[in-house]
Amino acid sequence: MVAAPFAKPPTPLVYPTSDGEPVAETYVHLYALLVTLEVLKQYLEGQQATVLGNQFMYYAQGFPKLRVAPDVMAIFGVEPGGRDSYKIWEEGQVPAVVFEMTSEGTRQKDEGFKYTLYEQLGVQEYWLFDPKGEWIEGQLQGYRLRGDVYEPITDDRSEPLQLRLQIEGQLIGFYREDTGEKLLIPSELAQALQQERQQAERERQRAEQERQRAERERQRAEQAEAQVEQLKEQLRSIEVNPDE
Repeated sequence: MVAAPFAKPPTPLVYPTSDGEPVAETYVHLYALLVTLEVLKQYLEGQQATVLGNQFMYYAQGFPKLRVAPDVMAIFGVEPGGRDSYKIWEEGQVPAVVFEMTSEGTRQKDEGFKYTLYEQLGVQEYWLFDPKGEWIEGQLQGYRLRGDVYEPITDDRSEPLQLRLQIEGQLIGFYREDTGEKLLIPSELAQALQQERQQAERERQRAEQERQRAERERQRAEQAEAQVEQLKEQLRSIEVNPDE
């Protein structure tokens, strides 16, 4: 009896987490990416959401080559925290908002392939930010899904994030729609923390000065009382009743 040939198990599919390419084209683009990532991450902290930056997003199960790496993507309805990669079929949600830090060199891909892909995937908003002002007038252009088609955003606000966007040099400034409060970038947070510490130190010093002033008043009152008692003793010594 001839034994059946051993069946080789299928090779498991590998979904890489990196392609060895640079994260961003220039330092300016990298800084804009990292700041946007951190600001939105802090803003959505405590919600059932995550913000990822430059991670592969796989959008077709069984096809590891079908992937894209959005510069920043905000996803709602998923577990918070980072991932090495994002697989839509596992998470069950597509990103609600995607930001691409664009340049003249990436313009064709950003306006073409990524625009069409995000539109077809159902990404609610797609923002192109041109930190160097190389090709977008005003540096920022957003697209919002209406039905199955993207339409240009004309009010510079993100509906899913409930934030207003404003160009601030080579960064995007984010402002809460409910309060108008700006979401501080890391350097601004550090400055605000330093100011809070300085204010707390000034308050501590004022409290210490007030404590010392109260202590001096107490000591003066005790000294005055002691002097009165001393005077009474002197009067008694010469047989004068100081209480009469």
